[in-house]
Amino acid sequence: MPDPHPDTHDIIQANRDHTLFSWSVQTQTNPIHMTGGKGSHFFDGDGNAWLDFSSQLININVGHQHPAVLEAIKAQVDTMCFAGPSFATDVRAQLGQKLREVTGLGKSFFTLGGSEANENAMKIARLYTGRDKIITRYRSYHGATMGSMTASGDPRRWPVEPGVPGIVRAFDPYCYRCPFGKTPDSCGRECVSHIEEIIQMEGPHTIAAIMVEGITGSNGLLVPPDDYYPKLRALCDRYGILLIDDEVMSGFGRTGTWLATQHYGIKPDIVTCAKGLTSGYMPLGAVVVSDAIAEYFETHFLAGGLTYSGHPVSLAAAVANLKVYEDEGLFEHTRDLGAYLGQRLEAMKARYACVGDVRYKGLFSVLELVRDKATKEPLAPFNGTSPEMGRLAAHLKSRHVYAYSRFNFLWVCPPLVVTREELDAGLAAYEEALALVDQMIGSPVAAD
Repeated sequence: MPDPHPDTHDIIQANRDHTLFSWSVQTQTNPIHMTGGKGSHFFDGDGNAWLDFSSQLININVGHQHPAVLEAIKAQVDTMCFAGPSFATDVRAQLGQKLREVTGLGKSFFTLGGSEANENAMKIARLYTGRDKIITRYRSYHGATMGSMTASGDPRRWPVEPGVPGIVRAFDPYCYRCPFGKTPDSCGRECVSHIEEIIQMEGPHTIAAIMVEGITGSNGLLVPPDDYYPKLRALCDRYGILLIDDEVMSGFGRTGTWLATQHYGIKPDIVTCAKGLTSGYMPLGAVVVSDAIAEYFETHFLAGGLTYSGHPVSLAAAVANLKVYEDEGLFEHTRDLGAYLGQRLEAMKARYACVGDVRYKGLFSVLELVRDKATKEPLAPFNGTSPEMGRLAAHLKSRHVYAYSRFNFLWVCPPLVVTREELDAGLAAYEEALALVDQMIGSPVAAD
């Protein structure tokens, strides 16, 4: 346990006085003074250790302060801190080769984050196809730059609209709240067939790509039916439309594979990634394109670039981070512990009146909270909050469990290095919080 920081209050105030915090009304921010971390925990200025059940922004996959990644960063800094994007470096070649291996695609274009990766993926799709429109989904989040924000269905796009032209949105494979009134075992996969109707109405010759998150992340963690992606891949092939797979949150071990779409046996045309690419140790994103797209740009101009594309320190962090995944068997650990987590979540769904649905794949999971299981009324309104969600979040903070909650969703996304004992400790705090919510909505916890 670290010692308390003597100036923690002053540091928090200086942050408030001199910096802006994202996605917030500034007077309502109450930041934690973070001083360090180790493994599945981070430390605050009061000397507390927090169990990081959201892996910060679902990106610290190898845990806090992993020595192998730190050493790679230090070694690269000692060798060469910066090289411009037009230079060849050893780490650039190493990471490009590794990304080809793990994705099954071709060349990589490096960015500094997921938003830039998605922005450039859209540019590349339009350049390659000569078409303008991109189909995305309503419950998606692709980033905060203007293009990627417009491509998102997330309500955070509203303040910056109209945004960029050419975005067309479709509905999601949201089985718990199917927009077509179906259930997974009885539907005809209208979540795919209605996209075909959109394609026909928009004009197939105008559509460059369909862009989807491998598994939708910050808008409810929507795990699609097993045949969703094979059907969507076939639809793209039928009309000559590219499939862009945004794996920024769901990729690089989070579900127990390199890409979430690998669970479904399909290969996208373009993959975007960030977050788990370096486990957040250095800012880095990538756009990985198929061999056909890479070949096109051998003789056509690639109209895109970034000052920090191919930053050697970021690339070195990624190379080391991907090696940690393999050396420590973290994907196998994620699949094994994820199966146990799924059982625990299903038990919570059965026990607590406020848990309407649970969705999970590996260590990527969410609880959807409701006021009534029969009506499925959300515990908090869309794009809003509620006293119950506030009470839940406050209880988890009191137990020093750092959790991601939004609308009526509560995520369980610990670092991939989390132990079963740590997972149990966090889930125990979740169960206490769910019991409090049940009391607030007038539904006492069922007896064991």
